[in-house]
Amino acid sequence: MFAYIKGSLEEKANDYVVIETCGVGYKIFMSNISINNIGDLGDTVKVHTYYHVREDNISLYGFLAKEELRMFELLISVSGIGSKSAITILSNITPASFALAVISNNIELLKKIPGIGAKTAQRIVLELQDKLKAQQKELMAIEEQEEIIKATKPTGENVDEAMQALQILGYNKREIEKAFEKIANTDVSVEELIKKGLSLLAR
Repeated sequence: MFAYIKGSLEEKANDYVVIETCGVGYKIFMSNISINNIGDLGDTVKVHTYYHVREDNISLYGFLAKEELRMFELLISVSGIGSKSAITILSNITPASFALAVISNNIELLKKIPGIGAKTAQRIVLELQDKLKAQQKELMAIEEQEEIIKATKPTGENVDEAMQALQILGYNKREIEKAFEKIANTDVSVEELIKKGLSLLAR
């Protein structure tokens, strides 16, 4: 319903902000990281939003970057994780680190997040890796049909892992490959490749 809201930042609290636009103040729940980085009162700000509807509650959730929004949508798709839990997770880990943890099966890192136990961490990895595998199968089928040439695409184990992490954050394989063609040095860490990829894809 709302793709984003742009307006004057009128209030900052522990777990939400109020943004006024066209005479209406919108209460938007956000992660602590986003609230700390959104700006000062009176600033004109823009947040990507998720309109969450339940029988007993209607809420708006806000995100400074599309990667945060994609991570939120992925998290609430995992069984047992609600919107508030997803915001708590976003307050404690960046989208890049989260995607890398899922790809590398880093249960220990996810367990360090408040409210995430071993079972929940395992469920996050299992369900999101399964989703990624399903997406990859669909993309491979399309690529085979269209006979896409892969000779010029960057390769390497770190590149493959970084590309999978970016897919977890919602980017499709083709746009990731196009972005990676602009990265001259691919012989760096997976996390650095993810960060470089995000900076290019966010443009």
